[in-house]
Amino acid sequence: MSGDASWKDGMSIGRLVEFACLLEVTASKPGNVHRGADFEDVTFFDFAASAVAMGQAVDDMRGSSYGDTVLEVAKRTKQVTTSNTNLGINLLIGVLAKSCFLGGPCSENVVSALADLNKHDSKTVFEAIRMMKPGGLGEVEDHDVNEAAPACLVTAMDAAKDRDLIAAQFVNGFSDVFEKVLPWILEGRDKFIDLMQGIVWAHVRLMAEYPDSLIARKCGLPIAEQSQTMARRTIDALANGPEAYFAQVSNLDFWLRSDGHRRNPGTSADLIAAGLFVGLYNGDITPPFVS
Repeated sequence: MSGDASWKDGMSIGRLVEFACLLEVTASKPGNVHRGADFEDVTFFDFAASAVAMGQAVDDMRGSSYGDTVLEVAKRTKQVTTSNTNLGINLLIGVLAKSCFLGGPCSENVVSALADLNKHDSKTVFEAIRMMKPGGLGEVEDHDVNEAAPACLVTAMDAAKDRDLIAAQFVNGFSDVFEKVLPWILEGRDKFIDLMQGIVWAHVRLMAEYPDSLIARKCGLPIAEQSQTMARRTIDALANGPEAYFAQVSNLDFWLRSDGHRRNPGTSADLIAAGLFVGLYNGDITPPFVS
């Protein structure tokens, strides 16, 4: 743990969830909605309202099952926006928040939180997914969300892990969140002396590491792999100085926003929110958030 965590003394887990979601959507990550860029059908304010709704739901549902909490977050999100602003974040942070409620380091409790998932959680999570209508979901042979939920949610996630990085976290113990996303946020913050730019750096590094799952679902794997190549080029550009790097960030952002923002790297953004939540809970990320 680093830094002085006294700023969050007495602050609830739900408030940390809210902070994480607001930090994620505020940073000018390529291809995403942020405080300087909306989409035609969803705005920064939709995401901000969803952050508040999610944080309150997490607090109100403390002691409830994971699935019931995910479903309640989905219901309250639908009350403040007509868009799917946070399904992936909901699925990820729901597990992480449950781990934090157990007390102690989040990373040490996540395996127990995953082991506690049962058939009821599977049923309610599938209901929440159907309610939020995520883009590009389509039909799959095993564990289709439009069919009856499986007895084990982790089994369903295991079947999807190769095509969905969020599902993979349920199988790998959230290793990407703990071992890549949060360290990259902190690395970027140190490089640029700015948390917002650290978030952008981690977002692009994550895109460079994995083809974004949402882009792959909506546009096909070749387009997702093209976005991965462009993200790698962006990361490599820093070797030629900050100006070269920021120019590539702009190029990547322009390309991702083309084609009616179908290339929105939403899965990468969801993982960033999860990493921010862990950093806030651990005390690795503290105010002032923008210097």
